[in-house]
Amino acid sequence: WEAFAQVESAPYAATEKWRTKDNNANVVAVGRALAAQLTALGYTVVQDETAFEPPDLGTAYKRSLGMLEARQQSGEQYDLYIDLHRDAFAATAGVTRTVAIAGENVARFMVLIGRGTGQTGNGYTVKPDWQANLRIAQAITDNLNKQHERLCRDVKIKTGRFNQHIASKCVLIECGCNLNTLEEVLRGIPYLAVAIDETLISME
Repeated sequence: WEAFAQVESAPYAATEKWRTKDNNANVVAVGRALAAQLTALGYTVVQDETAFEPPDLGTAYKRSLGMLEARQQSGEQYDLYIDLHRDAFAATAGVTRTVAIAGENVARFMVLIGRGTGQTGNGYTVKPDWQANLRIAQAITDNLNKQHERLCRDVKIKTGRFNQHIASKCVLIECGCNLNTLEEVLRGIPYLAVAIDETLISME
């Protein structure tokens, strides 16, 4: 339900500030746009649109893990797992939120990798191959910035796991932030699709 800045021309009903269950206004819409771009490049894309936030956002990853495990058990295999989000900042954070491309503001991206060492210091029994995932994250970042300077922020490494242990080749991609508009984010999706395509080709 992560959503973006409200604009007068495209309002949405918020479940709380910067969140909505309207899939035409939240990150599901961004996922649909990315899926369409990757499909046009020749990929078969599966986008799961299940709302895992309710009833408790804090346990959403546990519920989404069940979905991933069920898909694997049914025989589904993927070249890349993408956990799609938008970042969040206070207006005073001083983070540059857009770059100008062809006279239009385009939201910036960031790729996040988890080491699986969090949870009050106890860590996880099963950890992701975070260094392999980091190489993919860096490649996507480089391929975005090759298209336009500073389109992607530096890769972030965190202690959490983010279900990136489910298989090799897992990344979390932050598409803009709460202070970007959906339109700014969608303008960047063709660049992201190209960066993912170039990354997957380089991994063959």
